[in-house]
Amino acid sequence: MTRLIDAIRPCGPIADEKAAERARNVLEEAAARDSWSAELERAWPALAPVFGASSYLTGLVRRDPGRLRDLLDSEPQARFDDLLERTAALADADWDAAKAGLRKLKAETHLLIALADLGGVWNLDQVTGSLTRFADAALASALTVAARGELDAGRMTRLGEGDEGPVPGWFCIAMGKHGAYELNYSSDIDISVFYEPEALPLADGVESQAFAVRLTHRLADMMQDKTGDGYVFRVDLRLRPDPSSTPPAVPAPAAFDYYESVGQNWERAAFIKARAAAGDIERGQAFLDELAPFIWRKNLDFAAIADIHSIKRQIHVHKVDDRLTAKGVDLKLGRGGIREIEFYVQTQQLILGGRHPELRSPRTLDALRALEAAGHVSPQAADELTEAYRQLRSAEHRVQMLADEQTHRLSESDGERKRVAALSGFDRVRSFDTAIERTLKTVNRRYGELFPDEEQLSSRFGSLIFTGVEDDPETLATLARMGFSHPAAISQTIRSWHHGHIQATRTARGRELFTRLAPRLLDAAQASGAPDAAFTRFEAFFSKLSSGVQLQSLFLAQPKLFELMVQVMAFAPRLASTLARRPAALDALLDGAFFASIDSDEDRRVMAHAVSRADGFEEVMDAVRRIHREQAFRVGVQVMSGAASAELAGRAFADLADICMEALAPAALAEAERLGGHFPGEVAVIALGKCGSREMSAGSDLDLMTLYRAAEPGAASSVKEWSADVFYGRFTQRLIAALSTPTGEGELYEVDMQLRPSGTKGPVAVSFTAFEDYYEREAETWELLALTRARVVWASSPDFAQAAAGAVETALRRPRDRARTAADVRDMRALLEQERPPKGEWDLKLSRGGLVDIEFAAQFLQLAHAADGGPLRQNTAEALAAFEGLAPTDALAALRKAWTLQQNLTQLLKVALGDNADPSDEPKAFRTLLARAGDVRDFRALRTKLETARKGARTAYETIVGP
Repeated sequence: MTRLIDAIRPCGPIADEKAAERARNVLEEAAARDSWSAELERAWPALAPVFGASSYLTGLVRRDPGRLRDLLDSEPQARFDDLLERTAALADADWDAAKAGLRKLKAETHLLIALADLGGVWNLDQVTGSLTRFADAALASALTVAARGELDAGRMTRLGEGDEGPVPGWFCIAMGKHGAYELNYSSDIDISVFYEPEALPLADGVESQAFAVRLTHRLADMMQDKTGDGYVFRVDLRLRPDPSSTPPAVPAPAAFDYYESVGQNWERAAFIKARAAAGDIERGQAFLDELAPFIWRKNLDFAAIADIHSIKRQIHVHKVDDRLTAKGVDLKLGRGGIREIEFYVQTQQLILGGRHPELRSPRTLDALRALEAAGHVSPQAADELTEAYRQLRSAEHRVQMLADEQTHRLSESDGERKRVAALSGFDRVRSFDTAIERTLKTVNRRYGELFPDEEQLSSRFGSLIFTGVEDDPETLATLARMGFSHPAAISQTIRSWHHGHIQATRTARGRELFTRLAPRLLDAAQASGAPDAAFTRFEAFFSKLSSGVQLQSLFLAQPKLFELMVQVMAFAPRLASTLARRPAALDALLDGAFFASIDSDEDRRVMAHAVSRADGFEEVMDAVRRIHREQAFRVGVQVMSGAASAELAGRAFADLADICMEALAPAALAEAERLGGHFPGEVAVIALGKCGSREMSAGSDLDLMTLYRAAEPGAASSVKEWSADVFYGRFTQRLIAALSTPTGEGELYEVDMQLRPSGTKGPVAVSFTAFEDYYEREAETWELLALTRARVVWASSPDFAQAAAGAVETALRRPRDRARTAADVRDMRALLEQERPPKGEWDLKLSRGGLVDIEFAAQFLQLAHAADGGPLRQNTAEALAAFEGLAPTDALAALRKAWTLQQNLTQLLKVALGDNADPSDEPKAFRTLLARAGDVRDFRALRTKLETARKGARTAYETIVGP
C-alpha cells in the first residue's frame, strides 16, 4: 500500500508565495516538535500550491498540524476507511461528544480528500464517492444519537436494529448528487424525510407527525449547526413534496398522493438519483420501489413528452459564437454549465427510461454512456460531454476548496481565479480561462442540439427556469432585465402554480399548458411597459379560475389575443378588477365572434334565452348580470385593441344597457304585480344622459325616468288599496333595485332618477299628465336641455312607447325665446365652471372646450330650432351633423372634431383607468396606445392636438351660444 506522501504530486504553480510561506512556517514549527521535518521537506513541493491557494485548507492544518502528518503517513483509502469507522462509532456517543466528533472528522475528511484530489491520487469518481460515503456515515450516526435522545425522553419505546434503522418506519431519501454518489466538495446534502405513521415505535400519547418533525430537526441541527469546530453538512430538506406547505417530514401515504396527483417532471428527474440513505433502509427502498411508476412512466403522450422537454427548453441557449467568459461564470447553473449536462441526460432518461431500464442509472456519466450505447447520443457528443463534466466538476471542487463555501461561481477577480487555475494545474490564468470557455461553449452547443425543433421556453432576455424548490439565479437575473421589481416573488408565484396551488394548474394537463404559457406571460408583461402591474393583475385573475385547460389552450393557440389580454391587465385596472372578481367574464373569449362587430340583435337573443331559464326575480337579476359582464368585457377589450371606435363603443355600451333594461323592466313589473296585484295601465322607461344619447362608456351611470298612464276609471284591477303613483312607484323602485343592487353575480349600473320632473322632490314615477303639464309650465332650460337626449328604452306596449316619445317631442318643440335660452345656457355653463371646475388637463368632460361645452352647443341648437321643425337628435355627433346649414359651418366642424377626439380618448380612459385618471402617470406603452386612439404619433403630439381641439371647440361654442 502506498502512503499519501509517496503518491501525491504538485497540482500546479503557487498562486500566493506569501500565503504558502506562512503555512510552511507553521508546519515547520510543528514538524520540529514532532520530528517529521524530513517528511515535510519531501512533501512540500506538492503541498505549497495547495496552501498557496486555499485559506480553508491552510486553516485546517494550522488548527491541527499533526492531522497533516498522520494523513501523509497513511495510505489514502485505508485512512478514509478508518475515518468511516470512527464516524460510525460516534453513534454510541452522547449528543455533545457526537456533535464535536463529527465536525472534527469532517475536517480530517476534507483535508484527506482535497490532498488526494489535488495531488492526483484519486479521480473524480473516488472524490465524489468518498464525500458521499462520509455523508452517509455522518447521517447514520447523527440519526442514532438523535433517536436515543427521543428514547431517553420517553417518546419512543425502543431503538430499531439492522436495516430498520434506529427509528423503524422513519427514513431519509438521499436526492440529487448525494443520491448518485456525486457530492461536490462543499455540497449541501439534499434529503427528503418520510415516515410510516403506523410503524413508528411511539409511546402512548405521542403524535406521529410531531415526533417525526422533531426528530428531523434534531438530525438537521446535529449536521449543520456551526460551532467552533465548524459544521458537518448543510442539510436541504426542500426536495420533499411541496415544501412551502408541508412539514419537514412527510407521511409516506401523503407523499404518494402528492406525486400521483401533482408531481412534476423535474421531481421525477430528481428521483432518478434517489436512494435510501439513512434510517429504515428497507422501508425506504420499498417507498422508492412503489414510486417507480411515477418516476419511470412507460406511456407518455405528446403533451407529457413536450413537458419533459421543457426542463431543457427553459434555459436560454445562445449561439455558439456568442461570448461566453470564464469571469464570473456559474459552473453549475450558467450557460454551458454542469446543469446543462445533467438536463441533457435526465430529460432523455425520463422519456426513454420507462421502457428501457438499462437507461436508469443515477450517475450522470454512466447514464450518458448508456444513452450512447443505445444509440440516442452520438459517441462524439458523449465523449465531449463526459470530458466537460469532469473538467467542470473538478473546477467546481477547487472553487469550493478556497474557503469551503457552497459556491459554483468563478470570481470576476483575476487574482481569485488565479488560485483556482493553480489548483487546476494551469500556469497562467488566461490559459485556464480559455480552457473553461472552450468547455462551456462545447456544452452549450451540444445542449442546443437537444430537441432543436421545440418552441423555446426561455426569453430573449435569458433563461426562465421554474423547476426545483429554490430560485434559479439566472432566472432572477432575467426577470430583473425584463423590468420586474421583485423577481424572487415572481419566481415563487410561478413555482407555486407549477405545484398545483391553484385550480387552473391542479391537473397534469393544466400544468403542462402552463409550462408553455409562463414564458409568454412574462414576455407579454414586459412588452406592456408595466410588467409588475400586468403580472399582479394576471395573478389575481388566474388564481381564481375554476379550470385552466380550455382558457390556456386558447391563449396558446392565439398568442396575439393573449398578448392583448396581458396588455389589458397592465393598462386597464377596471377590466382587470372585473376579471379578478369574476373570471367567468373571460368566457366570452371562447366565442369565435369575440372580435366581430357587435350585433345587438344577437345579444338580445342571448339575453332572452338566459332570462327564459331563470326562475324568479332574483335569478333574472343574476342572469342579466352574467350576460352584461361578458358583453361589457367584450366591448372594453375591443376598445383597448382599437377594434371599436368611440362611436361604436358608445352605441354598444348603450345597446347593452337597453338589453338589460328590456329584460329587467318586465321582471320588475311582474314582481310588483306579484306583490300587489295587477294594476291596469301602461308604463315606459325613458333613458336620458349618456344612455339616452347612446354615448355611454365603461362605468357610465343610467339617468332614467319612468312614465306611466293609468287606465280609465273602472278598468279591471286586483289592486284594492294602491293608487297609480304608488303601484308604478313600486315598479320603479324594483327596477332601480334590479339595475343597481349587487348580487352574487356582481353589479350592473348606478341609477340616477334626478332628471325626472321635480327631481328628488317629486314622485319616483311620473304620470303622463304630470309630465305634459310640467314641461309645458314649469320646466327650466337645463331640464329641456337634458330632455333632448330622452329616449324610450322600454314600454309595456308599442302604443305607449310611441305616446311617450311623442310627449317628449311635444315638450321640446314648444316655442321659446332663443335669446333667453342662450342666456340660460351661458349662465348654466358659468355656474358649472364655478362649482365644478375641471380636475386637470385630462378632465375631458368639464374642461373649457370639453364634452360639456360641445353637448351644450348641440342641445342649444336643438332647442332654438325645434319650434320651427329643426332636427332633434339624442346623439351629439348626429345632432351636430344635422345642423349643417343652420349654424356656422366652421363652428360645427370644430365641435365635431373636438367631440370625436375627446370621445375616442374618453372611451379608452374609462375602459382602462376609470374616473379622474391622469394618463401622464401611466406607462409609456399606454400613453402610446392613447396617442393611437387620438390618431397621432405620440403622447406629446396628443397633448398638442387636444389643446388645439379644445380651443377650437370653445370658440365654436361661444359662436353658437354667445360669449
